[in-house]
Amino acid sequence: MSELHKFLFEGLPVRGILVRLTEGWREVLKRRETVGAHPPELRALLGEMAAAAVLMQSNIKFNGALVLQVFGDGPVKLAVAEAQHDLSFRATAKLVGEVPEGAQLEAMLNVHGQGRCAITLDPKDKFPGQQPYQGVVPLHGDQREPLQKLSEVLEHYMLQSEQLDTKLVLAANDEMAAGLLIQRLPLEGVGNLGGSKHEDDIGLSDAFNRISMLAATLTSEELLTLDADTVLRRLFWEETVRRFEPLTPRFACSCSRERVGQMLKGLGVEEVNSVLAERGNVEIGCEFCGLQYHFDAVDMGALFAADLAQPGGSETVQ
Repeated sequence: MSELHKFLFEGLPVRGILVRLTEGWREVLKRRETVGAHPPELRALLGEMAAAAVLMQSNIKFNGALVLQVFGDGPVKLAVAEAQHDLSFRATAKLVGEVPEGAQLEAMLNVHGQGRCAITLDPKDKFPGQQPYQGVVPLHGDQREPLQKLSEVLEHYMLQSEQLDTKLVLAANDEMAAGLLIQRLPLEGVGNLGGSKHEDDIGLSDAFNRISMLAATLTSEELLTLDADTVLRRLFWEETVRRFEPLTPRFACSCSRERVGQMLKGLGVEEVNSVLAERGNVEIGCEFCGLQYHFDAVDMGALFAADLAQPGGSETVQ
């Protein structure tokens, strides 16, 4: 079962989260297989992104969607993972070329140095005029060296955009996507994405530095094969760790026939008629979950009926 464990180190300004996505992650891969599986390198990246998105969402208690995107100029044009406030998640990618065997982040998304990582916080209930918060960083470090791991990019993001020391360990295979986040607690007790800045504290916490060094010893194999109790005990056996009740992330997609219908209405009657004349029906597949939505001429007639009943609505759906 998928699980997420939050914990604090007693007496230290350091927090941690461990996530293991199992059934939900396998469901993402299973649905993708219906239209053709991604190469293993991209599957691993998407798994790490899903784990990272759930980690960050659980860390900020945000009522809305946290969307993690990496995009660039390689064979992978875009990869997206989204986590909702209830820790439901989904992930997808757009592939435009062949991914080299063993490719890391640079070879997939940052071939010519144009790759970017964006984190967007989209509130569920927006105030009038409120816009989503977004932060964007390049896929390279301070010396313009290409970063090869998603964990390095996100650590760099947290340091540059939020001024918070963060250590991330991410791993994924076809059975599990997992991650460990260690973060210095800001003195004010907030420090969420888009929150206050803490430049004066960067790199100066001996407690965080010690805990993050321990976390860095965790291997991908250990993260993907050991249970949560064993991981935390092996890494932090000398520390007093206070754990909270575990949470259960799950796969879920927010697509619906109604939302797809609204998208089709946005195309207009003329465009829809063109597709119907050519194919006899309209088929739309969700990029996230693979679910296929079919609309024939009768469906389209009902979809556009209200609009066509208005004055001037003289076109008909064939």
